[in-house]
Amino acid sequence: MDEAVSRAARHTLVGQYLTEVSLLAKALCPEAQVEATTESYEDEDGHVRIYPPAGFSEGQITELEGQIAERCVDILVDTGVFLCAAVYEPDT
Repeated sequence: MDEAVSRAARHTLVGQYLTEVSLLAKALCPEAQVEATTESYEDEDGHVRIYPPAGFSEGQITELEGQIAERCVDILVDTGVFLCAAVYEPDT
């Protein structure tokens, strides 16, 4: 029973952090399309995919990636929740 509660609590925690990172991405780039999922390929807990609008420069992508990555690292260190986030190059 404790294991089931622990899994449910972790699932809730992952969802909260996926929402937080998604909202951060939208705050940093309101025009971006953001997708958050709990799909897992190895040991990650979830993914956030950020699709900025056309015209977003390479420098803007790098800056956005850095800010999002910094928050994901903080979450990992503080809670053990491992989120992968990626900013994709916009279609031109």
